[in-house]
Amino acid sequence: MRELDVLGVRVDQPSNAPILLLQESGGVRVLPIWIGAGEAAMIANAMEGLQPPRPLTHDLFVEVLSRLGHEDVQARITEMRDGVFLAELEVDGHVVSARPSDVVALAVRSRLVITAPESLLEEVGVVLDEPGQDEVERFRQFLDAVNPDDFEAS
Repeated sequence: MRELDVLGVRVDQPSNAPILLLQESGGVRVLPIWIGAGEAAMIANAMEGLQPPRPLTHDLFVEVLSRLGHEDVQARITEMRDGVFLAELEVDGHVVSARPSDVVALAVRSRLVITAPESLLEEVGVVLDEPGQDEVERFRQFLDAVNPDDFEAS
């Protein structure tokens, strides 16, 4: 099993559908998982540390697990079947089927490690073509230094 880091939630263009991005720890492959807008908001808010005035469902579930003393909790993205990612939550040896978005929402709230089998990453993992931070910084410096006269037609 490979550990996964939550990169965050992005919006797919042109469909405007939220995508959850999970990257293999120390690697370059990413699992892009299309999720609903509500699920995307729950994950993004938790990643930003936003606390709702009252506990939401995932917050409640994390609290219940903690208060009942469940310490052996594992979150897994298990497979892709018919174009749909499947996940499971294992609590003290009991495995429960779950949606990947719910597993991730719980994980970001409780610092659970998310894992996936190597075979899943080999099958559907992708390498993103996002510019590195150095490239973004160089582009910002270019924009700060550029003058509109530099673009005059000759």
